[in-house]
Amino acid sequence: MTSSHTSVSTPIVSARPSELSGTQPELQPAASPGDHIDEISVVIPAMNEEVTLGELQQRIGDVCREHDLRVQIIFVDDGSTDETWSKMVELCGTSDDAMRSTFAIRLRRNFGKAAALSAGFAAARGSIVFTMDADLQDDPIEIPRFMEKIRGGLDVVSGWKQTRHDPWHKVLPSRVFNALVSSLTGVKLHDHNCGFKAYRQEVLAEVDLYGERHRFIPVLASARGYKVGEITVQHHARQHGVSKYGVSRLIKGFLDLLSIHLVTGYGRRPLHLIGSAGLLCFAIGSLGMTYLSFRWVWSRMGEGEPLHLHSTAIFYYCILAVLLGAQCVLAGLLAELIVSVAAARDHRETLMRNEGSHGVEAQQSGSQLSCSRPIANASGYSISEWAGFESPEQPLDA
Repeated sequence: MTSSHTSVSTPIVSARPSELSGTQPELQPAASPGDHIDEISVVIPAMNEEVTLGELQQRIGDVCREHDLRVQIIFVDDGSTDETWSKMVELCGTSDDAMRSTFAIRLRRNFGKAAALSAGFAAARGSIVFTMDADLQDDPIEIPRFMEKIRGGLDVVSGWKQTRHDPWHKVLPSRVFNALVSSLTGVKLHDHNCGFKAYRQEVLAEVDLYGERHRFIPVLASARGYKVGEITVQHHARQHGVSKYGVSRLIKGFLDLLSIHLVTGYGRRPLHLIGSAGLLCFAIGSLGMTYLSFRWVWSRMGEGEPLHLHSTAIFYYCILAVLLGAQCVLAGLLAELIVSVAAARDHRETLMRNEGSHGVEAQQSGSQLSCSRPIANASGYSISEWAGFESPEQPLDA
C-alpha cells in the first residue's frame, strides 16, 4: 500500500545517508576486488517523464532479479508539471519481490539536476549508488558491467556514450566540453556529461553537491583520492518527451568548470593562487616605480627637459599594480585563515561523528532495503512530498 505525506516547508540539503535515520552507522570500508556487492541504490531524477517511469522500473527490476541484486529505486520529481509524481507514487510498493523496493521524493519546484540527485543520495542505502536518466536513453542492462568495475577496485565508474543518438548541435559542444574538462582537471573521461554512473557510498559522503556540479562528481572524487574509471554504454534514441537542456547549459558548464578547477586545485591552498598573482603584480609595479624613479633623478641631473611623473601614464599603472598586488596577497592570507579554521572545525566534527557512530549497526528490515524519510536539515532545496518511506524516528524540527 503506497502512502504519501506532506512535510513542512523547512528546506533541506544533502546529508550523509547515515544521518537521515535515528542512527548513524559507520561507513562501510571500500570493498576489495572480489568482494560480493549485492545491495545497490538507483537514483533517478525526472521532470515530466511520466510515460517512461513504469518501463524503467520494470527493466531495472528484471536486471537485478537476474543477477540476484537487492535494489532500492529512488525516483526524484524535480518540479514536474504533468502526472510524473502520481506515476511515481503509483510505482511505490508495487514490487512483488522484497529484494526490489521503490521510493519517491518530490521537490517543491525545479531546483536542477544536482539538487534532485542530492535528495536521492540523502535517501540512498545501498553500498553502491547508481544514477540514471529517466528518459530510457540509459539501459539498465549495463548495471552488472558497472558492478564488475566496482568489484575490480574502482570507486567511481562513469558511462561513455561512444555512439550517441542525439542531434549534432548537442554532440559537438559536449565533446569539446569533455576534452576541456579532461585536459584541465587531469581526469581522463570521454563523457563527463553522461548521467549513467556508479559510485561507492563513501564517495558520495565526501562530495559536496550543489549548483550544477553533478557532472563533476568524478573530478571531485578523484581530487579526494578515489579511483575513477569508465565503461562504454549503450545509448538509445529518445522516444518520449523532450530534452531539458539548452544553450545556457554550455555557459553554466564552463563557469562550473572554472569553479571546480579552483576548488580541486587550490581549495586547500588559496594563497598559492591569489598570493602568486598578487606577488606578480606587486613585482611588476615595484620595478616600474624603480625605473621611473631613476629616470626622474637622471632627467634632473642632465640638460634635457625634466621628467614629470604625474604626466606619465605608466606611473599610474605602476601604482595600480602595487596596490592590486598588496590587496591580492592580503586576500590570500585571509583565505588561508578561513580554510584553516574550516579544516579544524571539520576535523572536530569528524572525530565527534566517528565516536558517536562507533559500534552502531545500520538498521534494515529483513532482506529489504528500508529507508527513512529524509529529515530536514539545512538549505539548498525543499521536499514537499514523499512516498514509500518509513516514518522518521524524530520530528522534522528536531
